[in-house]
Amino acid sequence: MKRKITLKHIARELEVSISTVSKALNNSSEISRDTKDKIQAFAKLYNYKPNNIAVSLKNKRTKNIGVIIPDIVHHFFTTVFRGIEQYANQHGYNVIVCVSDESFDREVINMEMLANGSIDGFIMALAGETQLKKDFNHLKEVTEQGIPLVLFDRVTDEIRCDKVVLNDAEIAYEATDSLIAEGRKRIALLTTDNFFSVSSSRELGYRKALEEHHISIDEQLILRLPYNEDVNGIESFLVANNIDAILSVNEIFAIHCMGLVQKMGLKIPEDISVIGFTDGILSKYSEPKLTTVAQHGDKMGEVAAKLLIEKIENDFDEEEEVFSTEVISATIIRRESTIN
Repeated sequence: MKRKITLKHIARELEVSISTVSKALNNSSEISRDTKDKIQAFAKLYNYKPNNIAVSLKNKRTKNIGVIIPDIVHHFFTTVFRGIEQYANQHGYNVIVCVSDESFDREVINMEMLANGSIDGFIMALAGETQLKKDFNHLKEVTEQGIPLVLFDRVTDEIRCDKVVLNDAEIAYEATDSLIAEGRKRIALLTTDNFFSVSSSRELGYRKALEEHHISIDEQLILRLPYNEDVNGIESFLVANNIDAILSVNEIFAIHCMGLVQKMGLKIPEDISVIGFTDGILSKYSEPKLTTVAQHGDKMGEVAAKLLIEKIENDFDEEEEVFSTEVISATIIRRESTIN
C-alpha cells in the first residue's frame, strides 16, 4: 500500500519548495510545464489528494479549533489567542495553537497537520512569507470544500472567508494627527515592508495625516525594517535624520528607538515624541512609559472565534453563504513618551 504523503514530502523528494509544489498542483502559470508535469506525476503516483483532509472535516465534528499565529513574541498575538480560547471554551470548544514563525512552509505544514481530522475550522493570521509570496493555495483547498476559516489582522482579499481586522489606517491617522498637534513636523515612520497588509494600511493613515496638514512627506523619514525585526538599521537612521517624532508599527521598534534616542542625549518627549502599536508589557514598564495604540487583541480573538463557531454550527448553501469583515476600533493609550 502506498504511503500517505503531504506537500512537505513531495517538496523534499523533488528538491523544490512547498510553494512550488502547491502552485504546481493548482496548475499555476508561474510554474514551468516540465516542473508541473514532474510534481503532478509524483503526486498521482503516491495518490496525493489535497482535498481529502477537508472532506473529512466536513463529515464529523471534533469540537476543536485550530489557530495559527505568526509568532509568540508579540503581545498582540498572545492576547488574540487568549480571546479566542476564552470564547471557544465558553462554547464547548478546545483550541489547538501552532506557530508559523513567519514561514510559509511552516504555515502549510501546520494546516496539513491540524486538518488531519483534528479540528473543525481555522483561525489564523498570515505569515510574513505567505504575504510576500502571495501563495494562498493551501487556504483555497480548505475553503473550496466549505471548511470554515477566519483570518484576523493579516488578511488577503484573495480568499473568500470571514475576516477580523483593526482600523489600522484610521488609528495611524489619529496617532500622526496627535503628534502634529504637539507641533511636530519631522515625524518618522518605522514600519515593515508593504506586503504586510497591516503595515500598508498604517502607512496610508500616516501619509493622509501629513497631507491634510500640508506637511511635505519626506520619504527619507520612512524606515522599512525586515519582518524578522532586525533593528540594526534604526541607529543610523536616527543619526542621519533630524526627527522630532516617531510613529512605530510595533512596540519592539518603538522601545528600541527610545533607548537609542536617549543614548544620543535627547529627551523624550521634550525633543522627540514616540508612539508605538501594541499596548504590551514593554510599553507599560519602559522608561519613559510608551504611548501606544491598543489593538484590543482579546476582542479581536473573541470576534474571530464567534464568527468561526457560527460557521461550524450552521450549514450554509454555497450560494447563500455571506462572509463579513469585522473591524475592531483601536484606541490610543497616552503615557509619558508624548506630550499629553
